[in-house]
Amino acid sequence: MNIEKYKKAIVQIATPWSTGTGFYLKTENLIVTNNHVVDGAREVVISTISAKKELVEVLYSDAVFDLAFLKAPKNTEFSEIKMNETEKLIEGQKIMAIGHPFGLKFSATQGIISKASRNWNGINYIQIDAAINPGNSGGPLINEKNEIVGVNTFILSNGQNLGFALPISYLQQTIKEFKKFAGEYVIRCSSCSNLLTKKLIDDGYCSHCGAKFENEQFDGKKYTPSYAGGKIEEIIKNLNYDVKLSRIGRNFWEIEEGSAKISINYNPNTKYVVSYSTLCRLPKENIGTVYEYLLDENSKMKSLSFSVRNQDIILSSMYVYDEDMHIDTGIKLFKNLFLKSDYYDDILIDMGSRPIER
Repeated sequence: MNIEKYKKAIVQIATPWSTGTGFYLKTENLIVTNNHVVDGAREVVISTISAKKELVEVLYSDAVFDLAFLKAPKNTEFSEIKMNETEKLIEGQKIMAIGHPFGLKFSATQGIISKASRNWNGINYIQIDAAINPGNSGGPLINEKNEIVGVNTFILSNGQNLGFALPISYLQQTIKEFKKFAGEYVIRCSSCSNLLTKKLIDDGYCSHCGAKFENEQFDGKKYTPSYAGGKIEEIIKNLNYDVKLSRIGRNFWEIEEGSAKISINYNPNTKYVVSYSTLCRLPKENIGTVYEYLLDENSKMKSLSFSVRNQDIILSSMYVYDEDMHIDTGIKLFKNLFLKSDYYDDILIDMGSRPIER
């Protein structure tokens, strides 16, 4: 299985509530993912291995088959991958699941098809033993011919390697139905399974079966930041970064500054805001020189500090209690972290430290 050809076709997806994976279909000019990854949003942030984060529109939401389609950005280079058209799946067949588990960039796990057709709530899923983790949802399941045979959808939380993928036939049929409504936002009615646009909603009800629809289902889920989240986003905005592009999940933000990537996390349980950047990895040689440099810099800095986690060099800002975080102070702290992250990343790489693939 050649996973290299998939690297430019896989996208990482983030909303203010969740993260996941999607893949690009050139023949349809669509990005495919799971509906639960989109989580009610009408626009999501995507990034690829060859392009920075971008805000794209959600075109289709389907709670029945757990599918969603995203509008593909015009200026992003995607590789072409194909859907399986002919091969019949059998138990024991080798497969690979590709995605971004736990927010990690591009991960592939191999396994076999445990059962070619496992009925679950009226849908015949592919049961696999390849590890699927949070963040893998919406990624492609591929065969040994490098063809997509399914969409990785869910796992059984108490099971051991019990993953399930929606067969490609459901996706192909859904695309055919979706094409009839070009240019409109489309939802599949969870009661009668007909596709609907806002025009086909009769006074808040499905024109086919009378199921109730809320305005939010067409207008999109509204994001309201937490108390600390509102402060964090005000600071990000004041520093001239795009707030929407910065959101990568509930109480998580990510800023790109030069070659560095800075993470901002708010823990509603402890009430603390944590901000840090993973700069690069320790070199294989002359590690002592790098350690000496980090310790020397730590003795000079006031609001920042270096640490090493496994092989990663981390630059962290001080923990701030949510009620103690003020906009003016936060701007100074975050700005310092953003600028110094890019600055130190370059210096450490010049000293022989290994860059991290972003």
